[in-house]
Amino acid sequence: MHEVSSKEGRMAKTETRSNHSREHLEEVISELVVNGSIELSAENRDVIPDASRLLPFGTAIYIPKMLKRPLEDNLERISAVQAAGFDPVPHIAARQVVSEQALRSFLKHAVGESGVHRVMLIGGDNPQVQGPYADGAAVLRSEVLADAGIHEVDVAGYPEGHPRIPLETLAADLDDKWALTQAQGLGMNIVTQFSFVPARIVEYCDELAHRMPEVPVYVGLAGPTDALSLLRYARHCGVSESLRALSSLGVKAAKLACHTSPDEQVEVLARYCAGHEASNVIGIHVFSFGGFVASAEWMRAQVRHN
Repeated sequence: MHEVSSKEGRMAKTETRSNHSREHLEEVISELVVNGSIELSAENRDVIPDASRLLPFGTAIYIPKMLKRPLEDNLERISAVQAAGFDPVPHIAARQVVSEQALRSFLKHAVGESGVHRVMLIGGDNPQVQGPYADGAAVLRSEVLADAGIHEVDVAGYPEGHPRIPLETLAADLDDKWALTQAQGLGMNIVTQFSFVPARIVEYCDELAHRMPEVPVYVGLAGPTDALSLLRYARHCGVSESLRALSSLGVKAAKLACHTSPDEQVEVLARYCAGHEASNVIGIHVFSFGGFVASAEWMRAQVRHN
């Protein structure tokens, strides 16, 4: 990959490739989905057999930590995901880790028994730190992940910012994690939060392409779900621009907008990727919000079977 040398060059390339054929866009969308991932809801396990008939072998399935439950309680779900032929990616919420020993024990089992090689490292929403790690960077500084045999670390990106963290802090934190992973020989990926504003997604991806061109980016999309679940999660994640836009439409229109599939977002993203060779967007990440099967069915429908 290489960066376009000027704004005019980027605009010319975009204009040249803006009239992509439907077939070409479908190919790009298919590639983004095949290279992508999906997230289980916190308690889901009985849907894993459905994944086997819907998702490509080896698809990354993210496994969030169950609230108020120890890390080891996720080992059974991790094992089930791996046994079904998928790549389990457990969440590690730094502020919820009670001790370094607990983290080391969890990773020993996850890596040794289920082949985990990649984790999603987040800070966690706990107001009180429960153990030795105040944030994700603290986990990286401990070198516990590298010691356990983890090869890749996913970190969060926020197209619309974070409800409690200033933008400057988010940027510095991302730089810090990049430096720490590089020093330990770990790969780093950015998985973005979802947004209801497709234009903001591509703006953020363009920022990352120029600021951190070496880092693969997976764009978060809200999978098909009911409006209330989606709005509840959006408020929790601080998807501010999106909520303001939807609120201005009125309750009925907002519910209708929330209930649609990710089709618009993924098409805007595909057009961006097709028109920007310097893009480091690799795939999508689908937040299922409990609607895992519906999200997996949507993903399957986007894949071209030649």
